[in-house]
Amino acid sequence: MHSCGARKIIVWSLCLIFSLSHSILVCASSPPKHLCRQDQRDALWEFKSEFPLSGLAASEKTQRWRNNTDCCSWDGITCDPKTGNVLELNLWSSSLNGPLRSSSGLFKLQYLQSLNLSSNNLAGILPDSIGNLKYLKDLRISECNLFGKLPSSLGNLSDLTVLELDGNGFTGELPVSIGNLKQLTKLLVASSKLSGNFHHALLNLTELTAINLLSNQLEGTLPSNMSSFSKLEYFNVGSNSFSGSVPSSLFMIPSLTYLNLERNHFNSLLEIGNISSPSKLQILSLGGNKAQWGNPGIYIKTSRALLSFWDTLRGEVDFSIFLHLKSLTSLDISTLNTRSIVDMSLYSHFESLYLLSLSRNTVKFSSTLHMVSPIGSLALASCNIFEFPKFLRTQTSLFYLDISQNQIKGQVPEWLWSLPGLDGSIPRCFEKFNTKLTVLHLQNNSLSGKFPEESVSVGLTSLDVGHNQLSRELPKFNDTFPFWLRLLPDLQFLVLRSNEFHGPIYSPEGSLNFPKLRIFDISKNFFTGALPSDYFAGWSEMSSGVYTADNKQQRFIGIVFSNYLKSVVLANKGLEMKLLGTSFNIYKSIDVSGNRFQGEIPKSIGLPKEMIVLNMSNNAFIGSITPSLSNLTNLQSLDLSRNRLSGKIPPELGKLTFLAWMNFSYNNLEGPIPQGTQIQSQDSSSFLQNPGLCGAPLQKTCSGGEEATINEDKEEDQVLSWIAAGIAYVPGVFCGFTIGHILTSYRHDWFKRIFHYFS
Repeated sequence: MHSCGARKIIVWSLCLIFSLSHSILVCASSPPKHLCRQDQRDALWEFKSEFPLSGLAASEKTQRWRNNTDCCSWDGITCDPKTGNVLELNLWSSSLNGPLRSSSGLFKLQYLQSLNLSSNNLAGILPDSIGNLKYLKDLRISECNLFGKLPSSLGNLSDLTVLELDGNGFTGELPVSIGNLKQLTKLLVASSKLSGNFHHALLNLTELTAINLLSNQLEGTLPSNMSSFSKLEYFNVGSNSFSGSVPSSLFMIPSLTYLNLERNHFNSLLEIGNISSPSKLQILSLGGNKAQWGNPGIYIKTSRALLSFWDTLRGEVDFSIFLHLKSLTSLDISTLNTRSIVDMSLYSHFESLYLLSLSRNTVKFSSTLHMVSPIGSLALASCNIFEFPKFLRTQTSLFYLDISQNQIKGQVPEWLWSLPGLDGSIPRCFEKFNTKLTVLHLQNNSLSGKFPEESVSVGLTSLDVGHNQLSRELPKFNDTFPFWLRLLPDLQFLVLRSNEFHGPIYSPEGSLNFPKLRIFDISKNFFTGALPSDYFAGWSEMSSGVYTADNKQQRFIGIVFSNYLKSVVLANKGLEMKLLGTSFNIYKSIDVSGNRFQGEIPKSIGLPKEMIVLNMSNNAFIGSITPSLSNLTNLQSLDLSRNRLSGKIPPELGKLTFLAWMNFSYNNLEGPIPQGTQIQSQDSSSFLQNPGLCGAPLQKTCSGGEEATINEDKEEDQVLSWIAAGIAYVPGVFCGFTIGHILTSYRHDWFKRIFHYFS
């Protein structure tokens, strides 16, 4: 038996030794040859070292770079498979924070053909060294907080086809040298501070297909010979200070499909009315200029006419000029500053009209109005409307409806609830299009009464009934929170603020999961009760850092009408703000303030880790502030004021680097205010009326015992770290001695021979 056991031990020992020897041989073998050249890797590593990393943001691509690996395998790097030269560097939205130095390692990547540093914080100037990258074809450095003048060395990039510098703070004129970029197809320098005239050097760039100079400070007149841009498809100089006449040559460009001249000072648009040459123009945006209406180029055959915010100087407008546009699909003539009344019957015969915005004009329509075309998006905000438009009953394709800020009063009319031919007594609204309606905004009216479940589309994306007097929300559910909303799979924006909703928002029948919800605002109502610990557990969209736009959302936040204010009013950093346009892409917030909630703040509030704004103020929450809030690494605004919270402020909150505003005032908090940078940067008003709080920024100093507690906590953390290390170390040592004892005890001579052989 003894010899049999010994043989088993020998077999197992041999297996162990062979396994170890194999590992040693693998480690000792020479490393595989890297594709990346040494000088290229050194340049990239130098570039990485120029930007300190926090290690917190998952988007920090460079933190995953390793100096002992092939740089051609690093995130954002593409190399030439033959030479190993770095051809592409894509660090879009990679949390780079710091200026771009003129001696940066970036400019040693001399073979670079594509560079994308957009959506980083490169606050500073764009160095002249950018001109050293002479093989660049694609340069994208948008939204990087760059400023100063554009370097003339950009003209050295003779192979450049795409120049994208949107969303920075560049000043001065475009450099004359930009006229050297004869291969350039896209010039995108929107939302900056460029000044001067439209540079005539641009007329040399005959390969251009897109020019975007939107939202700068350019002035003067446009050149008369714009037709030299023979391949131009997209031209956007909106929101500048151009004046004079719109050159007719613009409309002689056969390839032009998009033209935006809105919000300038053009005072003569008449000469474009006589253009007879063929045109592919699909989108024409002329709004926001100051001129008599006349004929704003409507004889141009276009399918989308966007003329909103046209200042007609309170003049008369002949709305019949659109009647010849038989193929019109989109018409935006909102906010015209005219004394004329828009008669909707003029547009009732358009067969293709799908998007119509008449907001902020005086609109009239008859009770017998019938729209031939199935309208998809209808905006009638601030139109002095006193009743619901009856023609809505036949609109079976409507996905966007805005009749906010009108003078509609009283009960929602019965015809909305009980459509002809409908059996049964359960009220229904918009039943004929309830599978297509994705946006329903009824805010800022004087509506009251019930809002039935059947009135809402299963595909609803945004519901805003804020600032009304809607109460008794759902008769089927005892007048409480509309729990049936959780059945809407696409709901992303829910705003019920400033109404008279009441009762609990928790149902024992099941959790309230909103998998796609991005904005949840039920503030300033009369909701009551406690929230269970797992209340926010199923809100997966707020926990995800990945933004995926779907078609329904694009119809809401996309460019439906170029000047229409698509907005939701929310509380942020103690102030009310309007969330506009593409802000919906990234904005995630929860606002339950101004209600009567009780109990503790749910621990699951730390699960929606991509949340930007959290407001739970003006309630009756009790207990301590949950440390799980420290998981909200993107949080910028936190308001827990005017509750009954007790205990200490969790020091972990000081690690939330984006948290710029917080308010803990009017609670029962105690102890020293944590020393985290974000907390210490707050004004003292954020901590007022907490008798037990002490320490900066308050005037009240902490006693010695309270300060000692902080030090004890730090020492305790250190002790725990040593214990953890010991727990990991001891078993390893024990296993090593055990194996050594087995080998030396049973086969001492054989053990010596084995090691003698390897030596």
